[in-house]
Amino acid sequence: MNNQPNQNYSADSIQALEGMEHVRMRPSMYIGDVGVRGLHHLVYEVVDNSIDEALAGHCDLISVQINQDNSITVEDNGRGIPVGMHKKEGVSALEVVMTKIGAGGKFDKDSYKVSGGLHGVGVSCVNALSESLKATVHREGKVWEQEYERGKAQYPVKTVGESTKTGTVVTFLPDTSIFTQTIEYNYDTLANRMRELSFLNKGIKIQLTDHRQKDDKGEPVEELFHSEEGLKEFIRFLDANREPITADVISMEGEKNQIPVEVAMIYNTSFTENLHSYVNNINTHEGGTHLSGFRRGLTTTLKKYADASGMLDKLKFEISGDDFREGLTAIVSVKVAEPQFEGQTKTKLGNREVSAAVSQAVSEMLENYLEEHPNDAKSIVQKVILAAQARHAARKAREMVQRKTVMSGGGLPGKLSDCSEQDPHLCEVFLVEGDSAGGTAKQGRDRNFQAILPLRGKILNVEKAMQHKVFENEEIRNIYTALGVTIGTEEDAKALNLEKLRYHKVVIMCDADVDGSHISTLILTFFFRYMRELIENGFVYIATPPLYLVKKGTKKQYAWDDDQRDGLLQDFGQGASVQRYKGLGEMNAEQLWDTTMNPEFRTLRQVTVDNGGEADRIFSMLMGDEVPPRREFIEKNAIYANIDA
Repeated sequence: MNNQPNQNYSADSIQALEGMEHVRMRPSMYIGDVGVRGLHHLVYEVVDNSIDEALAGHCDLISVQINQDNSITVEDNGRGIPVGMHKKEGVSALEVVMTKIGAGGKFDKDSYKVSGGLHGVGVSCVNALSESLKATVHREGKVWEQEYERGKAQYPVKTVGESTKTGTVVTFLPDTSIFTQTIEYNYDTLANRMRELSFLNKGIKIQLTDHRQKDDKGEPVEELFHSEEGLKEFIRFLDANREPITADVISMEGEKNQIPVEVAMIYNTSFTENLHSYVNNINTHEGGTHLSGFRRGLTTTLKKYADASGMLDKLKFEISGDDFREGLTAIVSVKVAEPQFEGQTKTKLGNREVSAAVSQAVSEMLENYLEEHPNDAKSIVQKVILAAQARHAARKAREMVQRKTVMSGGGLPGKLSDCSEQDPHLCEVFLVEGDSAGGTAKQGRDRNFQAILPLRGKILNVEKAMQHKVFENEEIRNIYTALGVTIGTEEDAKALNLEKLRYHKVVIMCDADVDGSHISTLILTFFFRYMRELIENGFVYIATPPLYLVKKGTKKQYAWDDDQRDGLLQDFGQGASVQRYKGLGEMNAEQLWDTTMNPEFRTLRQVTVDNGGEADRIFSMLMGDEVPPRREFIEKNAIYANIDA
């Protein structure tokens, strides 16, 4: 850890920025939403405090526990939050940190050089949105304690014992009156973030324990995340299911213009570009100056090397920036003292000085690597040439699509049954598997606002296809033209003109069987790789048709899983029968409307990407060539799948 702060971390280091009355009234302003994502964000905020201690060189072990009642305990072996009297506020510094929004040592440049967390929202936000919170501090040879209810201190900070260690323990229970949807924590969601944090902050140990689940030995389920190599290991983890074309991960770590920069990258045989960027451990989904610096450094250095090698001499057209990034998996992580965030979700870095620092770091790293590894350098340039040739072919395919669109008049695919409403905010389109189900859906829908696009069979697996093959595929072209978004430009083939999007709900509706799940995954893979903006803007949904119809006389009810079916059979009593729906085509139009399409009764699952790296890894595993990891994933998650014999 090279961020050594002023050692005098005391009560006066804590600065309160503003009150927190608004937090309970408008929680979404502070944590994004009050659904599943916001619930998990509470844990990240508390863990970020401990990570800040680690960044400052004072902590190397963090424990996160999910307790039986879905409360969370986060413990670290840092210095412990200061407990002395805060001059300005007149109460203990611990109480200031816990009850004043934006209060914390991270705003005092003498205490922390850089810090993570969501723009300084802090642990006070977690306190405000918790039914109860207990903070225990081991510091100065004593144990200090304070409890809170919905953000209000129940008593002044008091000593409850002696201690030979230092650190902070925070236990909180989310408030059910705020998180009305659920307060149940998902182990995998937390595990993915803890793993990510361990890669981004090498050397730190993060232990995750789930007391709600037991392992084979009857012990709570537990994982220890610890990375000695940091981003290099992160790259190997993300690319475990892809075939590399370089001998090892190319990486660098150092400071440029007083900005700590870490970069790791590898080339593989795939046709997709996977760039992941972080600022102070925050995943910057929308990129920013650090990512543009990386791209510039990569392109100029590789172009210079490729030109000098003479391998481009026979190429009849120019190489573009995109060609240098095909088959590239890279992670850029920077630590910035005062990050400025822009963009729709405030995850785009705006600091101009970062671009030059990253560009310079990447150029130096690549120049050295290419010089020392001539065979890898040759493989990379050959990959770039192949990408350029494929892009040239893709441009022709794109032009063909646009020509056909113009010649077909309105440009909408013939199979699309459109709706009469023109306002995209009110319109939804169902992508339906097969003509038969498509026919039923057309009869059952509300024509005013619901459109139907039947897809023939399984669409192309874009994970294993070159770009021009994707644009030549008829089903994929139909999706583009039905949605109204263009295929993008040569500079950015995946950029969508969202203002032209004709429907703000794009619903994938497939059979509730193995084939249907496969088709859903193929469509989702296409959206993730080529229309990710649709997912990020919340436009993509999955319909949930029922699995069973339970009947007895005139009485009938639908069931979406085995437990519901068994419960209904018990309620209905003897003589009840069960019909298993293997496909949408087995329902009549009225049943499909009642269960799956009627906004009053249906359940739509919105597709979100909380963790880009994890989503990238899972898509490459499920849709790539490697069979063993795919089998292992399916076996591990088979409890959620209904496999027909």
